Amino acid sequence: MRVPQTPTGRAPEPAAAAYPLLVFTMLLWGGNVVASKWAAGEVSPQVLTCLRWAFACLALALPARAGLVAEWDRLRRHWRYVLLMGACGYTLYASLFYAAGLFTSGINIALFQGAIPVLVILINYVVHRVAVTGAQILGVAVTLAGAVVAASHGDWRVLAHFAFNRGDVLMLAACALYAGYTVALSARPKVSGLSFFTAVAVSALLTSLPPLAAEWTLGHTIWPTPKGWAIVLFVALGPSLVAQLAFMRGVELIGPNRAGLFVNLVPIFGAGLAILLVGEPFRWHDALALALVVGGIAIAERLGRRAVP
Repeated sequence: MRVPQTPTGRAPEPAAAAYPLLVFTMLLWGGNVVASKWAAGEVSPQVLTCLRWAFACLALALPARAGLVAEWDRLRRHWRYVLLMGACGYTLYASLFYAAGLFTSGINIALFQGAIPVLVILINYVVHRVAVTGAQILGVAVTLAGAVVAASHGDWRVLAHFAFNRGDVLMLAACALYAGYTVALSARPKVSGLSFFTAVAVSALLTSLPPLAAEWTLGHTIWPTPKGWAIVLFVALGPSLVAQLAFMRGVELIGPNRAGLFVNLVPIFGAGLAILLVGEPFRWHDALALALVVGGIAIAERLGRRAVP
């Protein structure tokens, strides 16, 4: 099969397709941060986690049916991997994320999300011995600084009062799980992205049932209000369905280390959506955070690729 050529006669850089996918993914995940705040009192965490994957699976039923039938044998041979990816990357991450919000501040949650790219690089090095360039380290440091600026709103006194509590531990565990999921994506079975994602979404739905049962037993269940149903639908179709497919493709194109850097855009987009949807003012620290995150990604991408022989 003929490889598409650019006007210069060379095959197109995969990053050219990965960048818009990853940026759009982070925009949707930024919306998920806002949605999680709006969900308080409208739908309980485990109900939201379970319903988001129920609706995602329903939306995938027809488009993915033919691919699942054709690739079922290959998926079945990797059923443990698929189950683990759904349980850790989707169900447990979301459950810990929502539970952390009950015990810690939004600032701390945002700070810990900025650690995901660092964890991705560390896990990738420990598990696969993937080399880390100086440009990647510099890029991670700059993007992490941007996440800190966004989370602290430019008030460095906030960092002086930073302390671990139960919610921080839960959020750190959630970030480690998603970083592990990101690294493990590179080893997914050789099936279409749609078939693989559908299988993992079904796994997430099944593994979300025990935490839902526990929430119901404890008497903490809140079934969706009309506003809660709107939140569930957005989270299911946006951050859960479209964003996860786009992120999976982005990792496939440029690898987990490079794709993981884009996660630091989440607090930036979260703050921007809060400005647009909640009416919060746009201040100097928002512009600085955006510049640092985008600059860090550019450093890791541009200089990092030049350093590779």
